[in-house]
Amino acid sequence: MRKTIAATGALIVLSMTSGAMAQDAERFRLERTEEGYVRMDTRTGSMSICRERSGQLVCSPAADERTAYEEDITALQDRLDALEERLAALENANPQAASELPSEEEFEQTLGLMERFFRRFMGIVKDFEEEETTTTPNTPAPDRT
Repeated sequence: MRKTIAATGALIVLSMTSGAMAQDAERFRLERTEEGYVRMDTRTGSMSICRERSGQLVCSPAADERTAYEEDITALQDRLDALEERLAALENANPQAASELPSEEEFEQTLGLMERFFRRFMGIVKDFEEEETTTTPNTPAPDRT
């Protein structure tokens, strides 16, 4: 029973592998030219020029694709250099920036100003509430413009 299950599993794996190989075989298309072969990747559309050397087929990207490839590499290298410079600048940033908090005296002074503001504001609110309660319902409220 175990041998049957193992054999079935092996057959499934082999069939999946052969399907993947068939897809890879269909992926590339070779066309013979006067100087060798042209290989086209049917998925991406990229083309390579292939020549026979010492009994082996050696392929290299087509000239226009090679230029585009090198331009992409140069652009990526420039981005990498810029990111590395930015990272170095951030790592070497002024550590005193975090210590530029206000002094205790400045903090107390600011807190005192805020306290005075809120006390005065609450006084105005309290006066307004008292004025509302003392106004009779038949008397219109004074103009507050």
